[in-house]
Amino acid sequence: MNPNPQSTLKVRLSVFMFLQYFIWGAWYVSMGTYLFSTLKFDGGQIGLAYGAFAWGAILSPFIVGLIADRFFATEKILAVLGILGGGVMCLIPSCKTFWPFYLTLILYCTLYVPTLALGNSLSLHHLANAKVDFPRVKMLSAVGWIAGLFGLGFIASAESPTQFYIAGAASIVFGLYSLLLPHTPPKKTGANVSVGEILGFDALALLKKPSFAIFILCMFLICIPLYFYFVNLGVYLTQLKWTNMLEKTSLAQVSDVIFFLLLPLCLSKFGYKTTIFLGIACWVARYFALGFSADGGAAQTALIFTAILLHGACYDFLFIAGQLYVDEQANERIRGAAQGLIAIILWGFGALVGTYLAGQVLAKHALAAPVNGLAHDWKSIWLTPAWGALTVLVIFLIFFRNPTKSAPAASA
Repeated sequence: MNPNPQSTLKVRLSVFMFLQYFIWGAWYVSMGTYLFSTLKFDGGQIGLAYGAFAWGAILSPFIVGLIADRFFATEKILAVLGILGGGVMCLIPSCKTFWPFYLTLILYCTLYVPTLALGNSLSLHHLANAKVDFPRVKMLSAVGWIAGLFGLGFIASAESPTQFYIAGAASIVFGLYSLLLPHTPPKKTGANVSVGEILGFDALALLKKPSFAIFILCMFLICIPLYFYFVNLGVYLTQLKWTNMLEKTSLAQVSDVIFFLLLPLCLSKFGYKTTIFLGIACWVARYFALGFSADGGAAQTALIFTAILLHGACYDFLFIAGQLYVDEQANERIRGAAQGLIAIILWGFGALVGTYLAGQVLAKHALAAPVNGLAHDWKSIWLTPAWGALTVLVIFLIFFRNPTKSAPAASA
C-alpha cells in the first residue's frame, strides 16, 4: 500500500525545519558570549552585530521578489541560498575586528533570512490543513535549535569560533537537502514586479482593518523589548559563571516543542486574541523574572530557569499564532505579500530597533568596577524591556479584536 502523500510530505518538511533551525541555534545564542569574551566587543557593538539579522530581513525581500518569485523554483533557490550561506559563514571566524565581522555577518544573514519566509511559504502551499499541520511541522525547528546548541556544547564552547564552522557545514547540508522538497515553481514568471510588491506593500490594504493594524503595531513594538533576551542573555549567564550554559538554555526549545503541540488546541479553544495575549504576557513575565534574578539570593537560579522555560509560550503563542492570523486574514492574491510584510516587521525593522537599543542599554549600564562578579547593572537592563513589554500588552488588550469569523485555513 502506498504511503499517505501528506504524511511523507510532513516528514520531509519536518527534516527541513530541523536543519534550518540547527544552523540558527548553533551560533545565534552563543555569538554574544563569543563577541564579549573572545573578541572583546563592547555592548554597542554586540547589539549592532545582532542587528545584522535585521538587515538580512530588510534586504531579503529583494532576493525573494526579484529572483525567487520570477526565475527559480522555491526548492532550488533554497538550495542555492543554503550552500552560499554556508560558505560565507565559514569566513566569519577569520574576522577579528568589528567592521569586517559585521559586514560579513550581514552578507550571511541576507542569504539565510530568505530561507525562513520561503520555507514557511512552501510548507503552507503544500500542506492540506495548514492550521493544524504547520505548527506540528514547525515543531521540529525547536528540536533543530536544541541540537545546534548541544552540538556546539559537545564540540566546543560559546567562546569558540567553531560555532560558525558548525553552522556553515550544516547550511551546506541544508542547501543540498532542499533539493528533495516538493517542486514549487515560481509564481510570477515573466511578470513585471514592482518595488512595492517586493516589499509587501500590496498587503497594506489589510491595515484598513483596525484589529489588523493594531496587531501589526503590537508585533513591531514587542520586537523592541524581545531582542534584549537574545542580545544579553549569553553575556549575563557568562558573568554569572554558569557552567554548561548552552545545554541549560536549550530548555527554552524543550518548552517550544510542548507549546507547539498546545498551540492548535489553544487557538481552537480561545481564539487569536487570548492566545497572542498570553504570548505577550509571557514576555512580560520572562523579563521581570530575569530582572529580579539579578538581586541574587536563593531564588536566582529558579528565576532564570523560569525565564528560559517560558520561551515556548513567548514564541509560539505570539509569532506562530501571528503568522497563522496573517495567513487567515489575507486572500490568495496578497497572502504572500502579507507574510513578507510580517517577516520584515518581526525580523527586520523591529529587530533592528530592538537589537540596537539592547546593545545601547547594555553599554549604558556597564559598571566602573564589577560588583559580585557582575560587570553590568543587570536589574536595570532586564527591567527596561519588562516595562516595555507590559506597555505593549495593555495596548493589545484594549484595542485588538478577534476576527468576526474564522476563514478556512487556506494554503499560502
